[in-house]
Amino acid sequence: MDEKNKDQVKGKRKQTEGDLKKTWGKLTMDDEKIAEGERKKDKGKFQEKVGDVKETFKKNW
Repeated sequence: MDEKNKDQVKGKRKQTEGDLKKTWGKLTMDDEKIAEGERKKDKGKFQEKVGDVKETFKKNW
């Protein structure tokens, strides 16, 4: 089983935090929190992809 690198783990965590913030925003009808959650989730996805690229380079070099 592949061990995930720090970027992949941090990316997943940011995505989860973004989902929670977005859900909280929906429950409280706070559009700003919803937008913050979406941005955080997107940042997490990006960071996870960076980690994927790093893993690919590590395996192939």
